[in-house]
Amino acid sequence: MGYWGKNLVRNFYDLGALSSICDWQESVETSCKHQYENVRFCREFSSVLADPAIAAVALATPAVSHYEMARAALKAGKDVFVEKPLAIEVRQGEELVELAETRHRILMVGHILKYHPAVVKLQELIHTGALGKIHYMYSNRLNIGKIRTEENILWSFAPHDISVMLSLLNEIPSRVSCQGGAYLNRQVFDVTLSQFDFPSGVQAHIFVSWLHPVKEQRLVVVGSEKMAVFDDATDHKLILYPHKVEWKNRVPTAVKAKGEVVTLENREPLKAECQHFLDCVKSRTVPLTDGREGLRVLGVLDACQRSLLRGGIVETRESRQEQKAPYFVHESAYVDDGAEIGAGTKVWHFSHIMKGARIGERCVIGQNVNVDGGTVIGSNVKIQNNVSIYTGVVVEDDVFLGPSCVLTNVTNPRAQVNIHSLYEATTLKRGCTIGANATIVCGLTIGRYAFVAAGSVVTKSVPDYALVVGNPARQVGWMSRHAHRLNSPDSEGVMQCPETGYRYREIAPGVLRCLDLDEEGPLPAERSKSIASYKEFKKI
Repeated sequence: MGYWGKNLVRNFYDLGALSSICDWQESVETSCKHQYENVRFCREFSSVLADPAIAAVALATPAVSHYEMARAALKAGKDVFVEKPLAIEVRQGEELVELAETRHRILMVGHILKYHPAVVKLQELIHTGALGKIHYMYSNRLNIGKIRTEENILWSFAPHDISVMLSLLNEIPSRVSCQGGAYLNRQVFDVTLSQFDFPSGVQAHIFVSWLHPVKEQRLVVVGSEKMAVFDDATDHKLILYPHKVEWKNRVPTAVKAKGEVVTLENREPLKAECQHFLDCVKSRTVPLTDGREGLRVLGVLDACQRSLLRGGIVETRESRQEQKAPYFVHESAYVDDGAEIGAGTKVWHFSHIMKGARIGERCVIGQNVNVDGGTVIGSNVKIQNNVSIYTGVVVEDDVFLGPSCVLTNVTNPRAQVNIHSLYEATTLKRGCTIGANATIVCGLTIGRYAFVAAGSVVTKSVPDYALVVGNPARQVGWMSRHAHRLNSPDSEGVMQCPETGYRYREIAPGVLRCLDLDEEGPLPAERSKSIASYKEFKKI
């Protein structure tokens, strides 16, 4: 219960989950026993592990002890929350992850910034394309404060920012270089500057120091449309700057704009992190910052440390594994360096995936498909032949794009006029279907599980579950999640899917919701595969 452990104690106590405090210093019990009522105190970790009433442990100890203590807790059948980093060696982290999975235990790493409202919002802005194409990001984590002797500044400060960058970009850097200085102790670096090259072409750096005259915790993300500044030391944590660069007389000129303060949810990141751990322990679900996420951060730290000690640029171990990612690309297809493709995805004949494109897992990319750079495609997306997906289009999970459907990104294109800066965002929400030869005018949103009939020309946004047909497309009814047209509502306004019996109702004019399914959840396993043809249900 030292420098950081006291904060975990406070939050787990406030959340009603604290059973015991274990610290070798007898003074801890003396100073805290009146503050934390009905909480036991002990000085031996072995007594915690031997107590069957304790379901989980939270470890806030020097990094060099994380592996041994987490390993002992997992072997004792406890779920484990361990502060960053997961361990100090990659092989140790791998062993902990494998042990947790084998023993069916929860293993969560304390990457607190992943639970910060500003980081959650920034991730949303990046993934929806609000900042445009990401060019560069950098972080400064500087202070004059607690100086450690058992771990250097890289391992003490940098895990926070590495975790955030990997999350924001959803990729592992391919190359890393790190330089630093050891001024107080020749064996312990006090200042480091780490630089990263990501497969998508994004570059980044992290500057950390505990020999800095003032405290600074700032992350800057530079996009083609906006720049974002996350400053945890100010009242306005997240500000967007829609600066532009204009060419005047063939010279680039910066045009500055006023910052836009982003409204954030008011919550303490650490309390949210602790509550998430408790929720995962109760529900037996994988944490947001599980052991594998901690292992990815550990791999990047390891590459930085190797570069710091040896000098020069090194490849991350994770990037070499990612290069062997289990996805399929036909020999006639082209995937540019810097494109990101998820596991299980298949790219078929004569298709082209451009640099900067991001495609999720288990997708099927048909023949002669072009995916532009900057495009974001979710998981389990089916794209049929002869479809082009341009910059500005966001395709969420489970979307079906029929053969030769058209997605645009400029309302009034001209060959003579460069309109690249005027691209309009088009969003295809989860589970929607776009029929063959349909055209989606740019700047629209096609709602969840909406159904655009073949050949339709969509000129305005489509509500969730709506069935639209014609030119211009008009709504003629509603579709179920299983793509069946819903019949007229009964006396209570309820419509039923003929295949599943799931009930649907308009909760407001023009707003349909399923009464039997969680809108955010997957289909139940028994309903994820149809067992009869559409014609059979059409007879009902």
